[in-house]
Amino acid sequence: MARRASKLASLAAAASGIYLYGNKFLDPNDFGVVRVGRAIATTAVITYDYLTSLRGVPYGSEEYDFLKSQIKELFMSFEDTPLGAASLAQVHKAVLQDGRTVAVKIQHPKVQAQSSKDILLMEVLLLLVKQIFPDFEFMWLVEEAKKNLPLELDFLNEGRNAEKVAHMLKNFDFLKVPRIYWELSTKRVLLMEFMEGGQVNDRAYMERNGINVNEISRNLGKLYSEMIFVNGFVHCDPHPGNVLVKKCPASGKAHIILLDHGLYQVLSESFRMDYCRLWQALIKADMKRVQKYSRRLGAGNLYPLFACMLTARSWESVNRGIDRSPVSASEDVEIRSNAAAYLPQITQLLNNVPRQMLLLLKTNDLLRGIESALHTRASASSFLNMSRCCIRAVSTYQRSKSHSLYRRAQISLTEALSLWQINLYELFLWLKGSQLGNWVIALLSRMHHSTY
Repeated sequence: MARRASKLASLAAAASGIYLYGNKFLDPNDFGVVRVGRAIATTAVITYDYLTSLRGVPYGSEEYDFLKSQIKELFMSFEDTPLGAASLAQVHKAVLQDGRTVAVKIQHPKVQAQSSKDILLMEVLLLLVKQIFPDFEFMWLVEEAKKNLPLELDFLNEGRNAEKVAHMLKNFDFLKVPRIYWELSTKRVLLMEFMEGGQVNDRAYMERNGINVNEISRNLGKLYSEMIFVNGFVHCDPHPGNVLVKKCPASGKAHIILLDHGLYQVLSESFRMDYCRLWQALIKADMKRVQKYSRRLGAGNLYPLFACMLTARSWESVNRGIDRSPVSASEDVEIRSNAAAYLPQITQLLNNVPRQMLLLLKTNDLLRGIESALHTRASASSFLNMSRCCIRAVSTYQRSKSHSLYRRAQISLTEALSLWQINLYELFLWLKGSQLGNWVIALLSRMHHSTY
């Protein structure tokens, strides 16, 4: 059955004319730093293939009708026009014979064979650039492509990632991950539960559908803090096309739908602990620990720049405390101008930090873009959620390394007190910003003045 699904779905893509290269389906977010070289070569090859062979199945011809009849054996309906397309695959909506509505992700025919040539071409081009510009330090792009591309090309691996993250984050009832239909999936075709919603950066959609923007931003922060700090298994492509939101008609709750599970980063325990402690130091504005853990993560003497890159804040804001004030327009301008001025140092940093950090930096940038679109950037709740996850992660690690029952109890008590302090602070912030809080503060103020 899976083999038939693979064959028929691929034929469907061919018969429909493969809409990949219509501009309305291209998502610029899909061409991240690591994907650029791959996409250039792959696009050229597949476009040529489309122009010379795939169009050879004319609409209404006998061959076209035959392919359609074959597709009908598996699908009750199959939409020719893809819902979306990128450099590796395109997704079609279909209905199986048993009535289930599915999303059919189909890998483009030439991608698998072309991938090794793409990487070789990228390597040659980067070597040529380095010969011309000796300071060019982006050879790590090739290493990342060699590691990540084979994983992204294996749709069964994507299915396993989807199931793993769904199980890992099962306590978050607002998270929805499409169910995988294994009996109909192969390495090149993935059939999954069809889910739809508005893009996570579409504030207007949320307002029209009565979805709380701050709640979505807060829950998205919870998801990624849990993935990064607690589990060390991180979905690294959270661009708006891969993160949807929808209000459940039955419960009225807003759901976050996480799609495209091909690219994940697995963090080593030592890296994860250093990263946790670095963020704890950044939130507390503890500059000594910021320097210590930045150096441990490969930043060396460039630790101030590294801190600014991680937080997307100025060094002045980092020293003052990144949770003390939101990003201002002038600070944004300062950050952009400094990014251009410090490009050689940024390049050096990217070359020196552990490879695990590269996809995390990309993930941080994508999440920040969503927060900016929703106007929730640098809210206190995001830092509080990060703090909770860091405390839990470090405490779990410390308990695992301790053989003393007394010491483990001591760690658990410290963890509970720290989490309680965060909850108390969060309550204070809520009261401060609510009408009830203003009334309580005013009442206490009157009582104070009447006493004197």
